[in-house]
Amino acid sequence: MDNLITFSIAVFTAFFAITNPISNMTVFLSLTQGADKKTKHDINRRSNFIAFIIVAVFVLLGKYIFELFNISIPAFKITGGILIFFIGFDMLQSKISNVKTIDNVDIDENIAVSPLAIPILAGPGTIVTAMNFVANVETIHIILVISIFGLMSLLTYFTFRLSDIIVKIFGNNVISVIGKIMGLIIAIIGTGMIIQGIKLSFNLIT
Repeated sequence: MDNLITFSIAVFTAFFAITNPISNMTVFLSLTQGADKKTKHDINRRSNFIAFIIVAVFVLLGKYIFELFNISIPAFKITGGILIFFIGFDMLQSKISNVKTIDNVDIDENIAVSPLAIPILAGPGTIVTAMNFVANVETIHIILVISIFGLMSLLTYFTFRLSDIIVKIFGNNVISVIGKIMGLIIAIIGTGMIIQGIKLSFNLIT
């Protein structure tokens, strides 16, 4: 039981850092600027639902994806760790992906699919993080990962819904600091994945 609690906390922390609802809230505001409340609500609901479905599919089919492409768990952890480390490093350096600085976007509900659901909410970092937690684990762990990401999607939904109020209360500077803290956590998670992958590689060799 204690192991499941520890596992759940680790999964929640990783998802919270990588999806970063507070930081992505500013992206949502910029993409939906000028939209009415109903349109914002629809985009918010669709983007989080689609992101959840994408991650859930990868979590459920992760084992078969490994087998189909003959991907070893150590190789996945090392490569995924490097990817996640650089995502966190870019956040620490205040570098933002081009997709998060789009100007003059038409207010169309299709932005719920791209760029919001993919790649902002369910990007490579999120998918790699999810699949890392379900590599070579029991069914209960898979259920926990999907449930926790569902909780994160719900949290992101309410964060986006209250985005105007949150920005007015805290301001952009506080949100920027939170983004840097999340970047540090992501970089540490990535480093941990690399170390795990190396350890597994040596265990397989010996």
